[in-house]
Amino acid sequence: MLEYVKTILLKVSFDKMLFEKELRKAFKLLVADELLQLKQWCYNQFSGKYLLVLNSAFAKLQA
Repeated sequence: MLEYVKTILLKVSFDKMLFEKELRKAFKLLVADELLQLKQWCYNQFSGKYLLVLNSAFAKLQA
């Protein structure tokens, strides 16, 4: 499932709102270990473009 989520995020990364929507949907699909992997991957891939989105989404996940 993690690889599927990564593929989707790459495909929607052109649009900030769509990216954030799909990222939040991914939180419902993945287990805790996969979420940690997704977090690391997202920051590696998208921190230059969507750092604020990532910080917001992953902060809410941990709360």
